[in-house]
Order: sequence, then C-alpha cells, then structure tokens
Amino acid sequence: MGELIATNFITYEYPMNEKIRSWLRLETLLSQIYELSNITSYSTGIAFFRSVSELIEILDRGEVRSELMKELEKQRIQLANWAEAPNADNQLISTLLEQLSETISKLMSAPRFGHHLRTDKIISMVRQRLSIPGGCCSFDLPTLQLWLNISQIERNKSINGWLQSLDPLKNALNTVLTLIRQSGNFEIKESHNGFYQDNVEGKELLRIKLSIEHLIYPQISGHKTRFALRFLHIDSENGILPDVINFELSCC
Repeated sequence: MGELIATNFITYEYPMNEKIRSWLRLETLLSQIYELSNITSYSTGIAFFRSVSELIEILDRGEVRSELMKELEKQRIQLANWAEAPNADNQLISTLLEQLSETISKLMSAPRFGHHLRTDKIISMVRQRLSIPGGCCSFDLPTLQLWLNISQIERNKSINGWLQSLDPLKNALNTVLTLIRQSGNFEIKESHNGFYQDNVEGKELLRIKLSIEHLIYPQISGHKTRFALRFLHIDSENGILPDVINFELSCC
C-alpha cells in the first residue's frame, strides 16, 4: 500500500523493548543538550545542565556501549548478506559498510560514556542542586553565576569539550536508530471507533504517522509481539473522534 498524501503529519514512535526505550530517551536528551549548548542566560544554562544530568543518570544504569556495538555488528552482517542478493546496489552497500566500520571503530576507542561529564567540577556542582526544588538559584550556585558571566570564548572551550566527549555516542546512536527506522515501510491503515490492534514478530519500534488536522493523537501500548492503538482527541471532553481514522503504520 502507498502513503497518505498530505504534508502536515506528526510521526509518533513507540519502543517494543527496553533497549529501544532507553535509546529513544538518550536520543531525546542528546538532542536537547546539543540544542541548548548555546547558553545565553542563567535559565538556558540550568536547562542545559539539567539535560546533561539526566543523560548521566541513564548512562549509569546500563551497558549502553556494548548494546550499541551488538546492534552495529548485527546491521553490518545484515548489509553484507544483502550485498550477495541479486540486483543489490553494491556501491551503496559498500558505502554503508564503510560508515558502519568507522562508527564501530570510533565507538571502540572512545572513553567511557559520560566520564568527562561526571568528573567536571561545574557539572558536578550543579547536579548536586538539581534535585532540590528551586535549588539552582544564583545564591545557591555563585560559582555557576560567575562561570555564566565569563567570556563566551572561555565558556565555549568547556562546552565544546563536553560535546566532543559525547560525539561517539551521538554518532553511533544516530546510525543505529536511522537503520532501524529505515528497516520498516509505512502502510496505510484504518482505525474504526478509535481503536486498532495487530500482531508483529521480531519488531522493535512502531512508527505511526498521523495528520494533525483532527487534533487526534495515538495512545500506544504493546510488548514484544502485540500492540494496540487507541486514538484520542486533544480535547478529551468536547473533541469529536471520526468513526474511521486513516493513519500510516511502520513496524521496524
């Protein structure tokens, strides 16, 4: 089946296992960190350090590097097998294999994820105050207040060092999630009375593409082989839900 013809779509994603759940959270935090790294005020500085703190907490919970290495190797083997198929685009596959090998090499040689962030004095100092409601006032953190007022060049030296330490993680994660997302194809589906369910086998990520037109969003639940979608209106009391809802579904 083809795709719906429209431009104003939102793509919702849902992880089917804990590994993908963790990777999507890491992706979100890394996006926030890189976007907030242009610190222009005390408030944006606190927002940046809060995202950094949350990233460190996730990295401390599991073996992110080993899981990414396993997935990259799995994708490398799969690409190598595709190269043997009839009519395979060997030039494209060769390019992708080179990129994967480079990503794997950089991941193997990178220091422990988050180590540079954990040992930084400014980050450690702010992290100690983040768990306290309003605990990052300027009178609580005069050192941070001073750091935020030194020259932009000096601040950028620290910030660039932090970001560079995250580049191997960011690049590996982006490669893995891009390959997973590209492994599925969107197909048009119909929901009747705001509900849809189906079975999947060996899939890790659901992607639902839905028009913003009717102000409807999907509430997604699932695990391993089964999933269900319940479509809800943003105005839960007065919103009108169409009897039939067209959407696109990709199981990756």
